Amino acid sequence: MIHFTCDRCKRVLDHQEDLRYVVKIEACAAMEACDVDDPEDDRDHLLEIHEILERSDLESGNCVGDDIYQKMRFDLCPECYRKFARNPIGREVVSHLGFSQN
Repeated sequence: MIHFTCDRCKRVLDHQEDLRYVVKIEACAAMEACDVDDPEDDRDHLLEIHEILERSDLESGNCVGDDIYQKMRFDLCPECYRKFARNPIGREVVSHLGFSQN
């Protein structure tokens, strides 16, 4: 039998009765594009890629670090999904105070 739990509040979700939301997040480092038309750039890009791949093989199984690429998946109950949808990046909500124009 398949069991689902809300990854935010840890509530057990009944797969036959409870509504469940799947949230997928993919994050990757933004890198500036190279100027391909630069005639001064005589680097061997294939050699650079090969060297990066060789270094990553020597490290402990981390081909691409979490600081470069992450893919995450979360199961959320309806209440936690509504909270996520209102503030997906978890930004602090600042209340606006109304002051008179004295």
